[in-house]
Amino acid sequence: MRKIIVLSMITLDGVLQAPGGPKEDTSGGFKYGGWTEPYGDEDFNKVVQEELKPADYLLGRKTFEIWANYWPEHGDFWPGINEGAKYVFSKNMKKTDPLITGWKNSVLIKSVADIKKIKNSKGSDIQVWGSSKLIQLLLKNDLVDELKLKIFPLTLGKGKKLFDNGAIPAAFVLTHSIVTSTGVIITKYKRAGKVKTGTVGA
Repeated sequence: MRKIIVLSMITLDGVLQAPGGPKEDTSGGFKYGGWTEPYGDEDFNKVVQEELKPADYLLGRKTFEIWANYWPEHGDFWPGINEGAKYVFSKNMKKTDPLITGWKNSVLIKSVADIKKIKNSKGSDIQVWGSSKLIQLLLKNDLVDELKLKIFPLTLGKGKKLFDNGAIPAAFVLTHSIVTSTGVIITKYKRAGKVKTGTVGA
């Protein structure tokens, strides 16, 4: 079985939209694209380089469209991105879409059953970047094995968010964390069974 690993840069209020640049994703009138730029440092860059090692990818339609229009010409920065399998979750795209056929190793999938089939197959772990609605669907169906979160010290109010629309109650265990010089908390959580409750101080 392959692990599904969600990698996300989020604000304190959970926004993950357009972390990389002003024009990355302006949907919904989002005005703060590129909000991560002021917070880079050596520790942050080391973590990112580790995460850019070859893998397979599960992407929502919007993220895939952004990537397919950029990464085929910039693979020198991200080794393996063009070689790894890109599983594109979309109910509206078609297998004949030019972005699907034009970016090698791109595969269209349309259901949670398709995701489960891929997860239960042999191969590399599967990374999920961006793709807020897809992440919410994965969380709702208990398909996330790890969360690798970079939590930035700011709030944006509006924007696409990581946790929304029905994530199931689920426990995670923190397996790694660092704080960068710019105040970014970089964490790694693994799925850890059911939520436990009790009375504080009993």
